[in-house]
Amino acid sequence: MLRIDQITLREIRLPLREPFRISSGVVDERRIALLELVDADGVTAWSECVAGEQPNYSSETIDTAWHAITEWVAPRVLGRPFTEAREIFPVLERDFRGHLMAKAAVEMGAWIVAAERLGASLANLLGGTRSQIATGISLGIQRSPETLVERARQALALGYRKVKIKIQPGADLAYVGAVRAALGPTAPLMADANNAYTIADAEHLARLDPLELMMIEQPFAFDDLVQHAELQRRLTTPICLDESITSVDRARDMAALGSGRIINIKPGRVGGFTASLAIHDFCETKGIPVWCGGMLESGIGRACNVALASLRNFTKPGDVSPSARYWERDIVTPEWTMNADGMVRVPLDRPGLGVDVDTDRVDDLTVRVATLTAPSRAGAARV
Repeated sequence: MLRIDQITLREIRLPLREPFRISSGVVDERRIALLELVDADGVTAWSECVAGEQPNYSSETIDTAWHAITEWVAPRVLGRPFTEAREIFPVLERDFRGHLMAKAAVEMGAWIVAAERLGASLANLLGGTRSQIATGISLGIQRSPETLVERARQALALGYRKVKIKIQPGADLAYVGAVRAALGPTAPLMADANNAYTIADAEHLARLDPLELMMIEQPFAFDDLVQHAELQRRLTTPICLDESITSVDRARDMAALGSGRIINIKPGRVGGFTASLAIHDFCETKGIPVWCGGMLESGIGRACNVALASLRNFTKPGDVSPSARYWERDIVTPEWTMNADGMVRVPLDRPGLGVDVDTDRVDDLTVRVATLTAPSRAGAARV
């Protein structure tokens, strides 16, 4: 039996080592919502909400997610008995549209509590089969092709198995082309547009085909499938969908329409682990490879991504870079690391997340707190 009796929300401010630029903006500090969940027996687990500061990647933000969790998501879960964690997502979906990142933060936290209760690693509970996973790096938009070439060269020297290059109009063909020319035909390169193009750019995007990229990720709008299908018919390079895939139904639509050939599964984007598993299993039956992207998570969110990426159909390197890629100091111990072969170890030998949360550091970084309790424990307290 699984029953969550208390959820404490904390907002922390975690500065990045360097600004990270994509087509929709620049981030130099992450406002992150962390959740500490406590069950009826006192078992504790941490999770993370991946919503950003602005409604650019998604309509959700840390502030809308905070409101949704306190007003609607947590009240549906607190004090309610569940046989297993996968029962929670349908409860959160019933007559409750959207707010997938808010739902995911609570739903994933419940899975972690369940893993702690069982003394199992999160990866094992999810059905993971790998003891280590291949790692890629995501490079933000650089000031020049030459700068990008140097960053990509350094990434491959460190062992990264995939180099994702953020692109936008005016910083695409020349940039990616320079990297391909410098690093050779076998370098594992891909491009990520983050919705920066329209169907009017189809001919322009087709000029990426000779560069033989692993994939082009989400060139068109976050909610589009039809125009992606038109573009995929014109490209030999596989299209990977990210923002457009918010459920297993959207994955089915992608497959039916031919909108892409690869899916980036981010558990925080699709509502949590239950939805992620459904998408993973569907894609496996259809021969569609998947991989796990990143949302500039702390080490807590990274642990969730590592566990998910240990499943067998995650056949492309994920954006699960080590802690030092983004943070001077993470909020977990040990921090996430990568070996010289570009592999991250899955902590199968430890229950739950597989890392410890540095609560002293979290306390130092916290700027607001809200504690929510089950109705049987005198309602919700907010600070």
